[in-house]
Formats: sequence, structure tokens, C-alpha cells
Amino acid sequence: MHSVSDAALAETRADYCRSVIRTAGDLVLKGFHAGVATGFSMKGPQDYLTETDAASEALIRDSILARFPGDSFFGEEGGGAIGERVWVVDPVDGTANFARGIPHFCISIAYVEKGVTEFGAIYNPALDELYFAERGRGASLNGKSIRVAATHRYDAATIEMGWSTRVANETYLEVVKGLLDLGTNVRRAGSGALALAYVADGRSDGYVELHMNSWDCLAGLLLVSEAGGNVCPFLDIGSLEKGGPVLAAAPAIAAGISKVAKIPLSTAGNSPEKAHLGGPGALAGA
Repeated sequence: MHSVSDAALAETRADYCRSVIRTAGDLVLKGFHAGVATGFSMKGPQDYLTETDAASEALIRDSILARFPGDSFFGEEGGGAIGERVWVVDPVDGTANFARGIPHFCISIAYVEKGVTEFGAIYNPALDELYFAERGRGASLNGKSIRVAATHRYDAATIEMGWSTRVANETYLEVVKGLLDLGTNVRRAGSGALALAYVADGRSDGYVELHMNSWDCLAGLLLVSEAGGNVCPFLDIGSLEKGGPVLAAAPAIAAGISKVAKIPLSTAGNSPEKAHLGGPGALAGA
């Protein structure tokens, strides 16, 4: 019997990821259209939970572990084990939007091996948009290559900033003020994973969150990196278990945002461009 090579097995996992995230997306979208979202509970302040979250995670977990029984699984709802090969999953990111009938939510899956994110997928079933990235092989939206924005002026930049109960409001507002003082537009749409995907395809110029869970951000950070953007070294400054700060941005404005948010950029791979912090509308790198 011939053994399957590591590369072939990795490709099998990547292909399976694309398949299972679409299957889960069908389940989530049916729940959304059926009005299942209106029956929600609260896990904590501004932390929504619907029965669809649990059903989506169970579908993804059971499917993956049946196909790859030697892998481990770590999900938002049920937790799990973190082994050498682990699938990190948010079954519905943007549950508050989902619960209120707003079609801005997604499923996020990242595969991490030996502490390195090898591939990740983010799927927005309401728009049938599947983002996918593999380390060293680029990023795509529905199979077409994507790149981050070429934005180089702060007063032309739109930044999304996530909010977390783990961070003091004063600290959050200080960073928002700093971003506004640079001249950027700051918004919040309620799905951190989709926010990162939108940086990867150029719809947004950056994303900042002072504390984010690994299941929300790992796939998105890989997307941005593979699409030519700058990202923070999340697994160095945070952890799979406890999360940490997140920053992803178009290269020409990344260093300025990093300085305001006090979140470092990765020194490996996509090296950050130098940015000028002279004032609103200043040209980064000028």
C-alpha cells in the first residue's frame, strides 16, 4: 500500500475545507431565511447565541473528525482539543447580525499545523462569497485571485474596528480617536472575520481589534497576508486558546495604524512599509 504524501494530504484537507464550509453555509442560510435567528439567547453582554450556531459547529466538527480522525478541533461553541493539527472554527461569525435579520455574517475555518496556519476559508452564504487562502499560494474570492487595496492616503482610507468586552471602553475609544485623527473613516459592521476578508479583497483598507478570538481571525489574517497585506503576528502576541490583538491593513498605511493601535506588525513575509504620521491625509511613506 502506498502512503499518501504530506502535500497530497494537505491538498485533500484544503479541498475538504471548501466543501464542508459550503455545506455548513447551506444550513446557516436556511436557518436565517426560516427565521430561526429570532430565537436567540445571550452568552454574555452583546454575545448572541442561536441554535444555528450549535448546529453549524456540530456539522463541521463531525464531518472533519470523521474524515480526518487524527486531527483535533477547536470551535467557538464547544471548545475542543488543540493538537499538532487543529481545525479552528467559528460556525457563525456575526451572530448579532444573524439574530436580527441582517445578512452580514459568515463561517470561518482555519487549519493550523505545528503552530502555523496552513489554509483558511471564510464563507458568506447570504452573498455566496467564498474566500480561501493557502500559505504561500495566494488568496481568492470564488476562485478568483484577490489583492489588498493600494490606498496610500489616510484621508482616503476606511478602517473597520471591532469591539470587545475584554477591553476597557476608554482604551477602545482612544484608538478610534487616533484613527480619526489620522484622517481615516472608522466603521464597525459586526463580523470580524468578514472585516478581515474585506481587507483582503480591498473593500476595506484595514481592520483593528484589541482582543479577538482565534476562531474569528486566523483564516482572515492568512487571507490578508496572502493577498499582499500586512498583519500582526497573532500567534506570537496572542494564543489559540485565549486570543489576542489583531491588526491587518494595506501595506502603505499599515505602520501608521500599528502605531495608533499599539499592535505590532509581523516582521516575516510581508514586511511593513514605513508610514508617515504627519496628520490627516498625509501620504504614507512620504
